[in-house]
Amino acid sequence: MTPAAYVEASSLSPSVNIDLLSSIELTASAAIVIAALSIGFGFNAGTRIRSAAWLSVWFVLVVILAATRALYYEHGLGTPGLGLAVTLPIAILCITVACVKSLREGFHRVSLSLLVGVHTVRLLGITFIVLYGAGRLPAPFAPVAGWGDIFVGLTAPLVAWLVYQQGANARPIVRIWNMIGIVDLIAAVALGATSSPGPLRLIFAEPSSAIMTTLPWLLIPGFLVPLLMSVHIAIFVRLGDGTSGQGGEGRGFYRDSACGAK
Repeated sequence: MTPAAYVEASSLSPSVNIDLLSSIELTASAAIVIAALSIGFGFNAGTRIRSAAWLSVWFVLVVILAATRALYYEHGLGTPGLGLAVTLPIAILCITVACVKSLREGFHRVSLSLLVGVHTVRLLGITFIVLYGAGRLPAPFAPVAGWGDIFVGLTAPLVAWLVYQQGANARPIVRIWNMIGIVDLIAAVALGATSSPGPLRLIFAEPSSAIMTTLPWLLIPGFLVPLLMSVHIAIFVRLGDGTSGQGGEGRGFYRDSACGAK
């Protein structure tokens, strides 16, 4: 290897290391959330395995989209496609839980502390800070998304413990924490979209946020964000439907919806 080639390879290694480590971390985080929700929503081994399988299929589809750069702005669907990848799964998940009896029953049975606790994986928001420091993501997108996720991830186990200990008495704190978590995700998606090349770009700082449509980074907006946003929605529904902190029959949207009679 020539000295010039060695210097070039050395200059690429930090980026490669970040991508490799983040691939492992994001996959592990996705596996934790999939396992927790499948166990929480399932009432037997069969339903848990089916739930985990469907969520895993979704995960694999996102990996394929990222590997093929199907959403990359230069030759893919770009920001509109990424927006669809974020919002469509949320709608599908909510409708599926409302219409499938076993999932609807599991929704009212799953511990609220578990729904809160899974957000601990958002401690990986430190990755945004690392990418910003490495000059691979712009401000304000990376700092806002990163520190917001870190705050939610750090406080998630504390709020989950409070729910476990105090049940319904913890609802005011849970509502505030849940709203902060939702605002953080919405702000991250909005800043990411307006920092990425395309028709919605309003922030022209370089580098852009275009890497979020590539591997492994698409796993964040394409899988973890919609899945965790759906959990936030579930928490608000549980808080408003009269169920206790540790599960129960409950009332409200999921039981009284048009699909609820099925």
